[in-house]
Amino acid sequence: MSAGARLRDHRDIDGGKVFRLYRDDDAVEVIDHADVEALMEAGLLDSNKKFPAATYWVTEAGRRMLAAEDAGAG
Repeated sequence: MSAGARLRDHRDIDGGKVFRLYRDDDAVEVIDHADVEALMEAGLLDSNKKFPAATYWVTEAGRRMLAAEDAGAG
């Protein structure tokens, strides 16, 4: 997501939810529900909580973590 991909969830009328990551090259990847929930619980992702398709973004805490990882990689 830090490179421009968009994460969205898609819900059905029965309450099922699928997370999909939309990449700039039009590739779509299904993301594990537990991974997204863990990032949300850690405060690294947030969403607009819309139904039936919410959009997610990296929070300020998530951006700081990514910046620290980038600094450590160099």
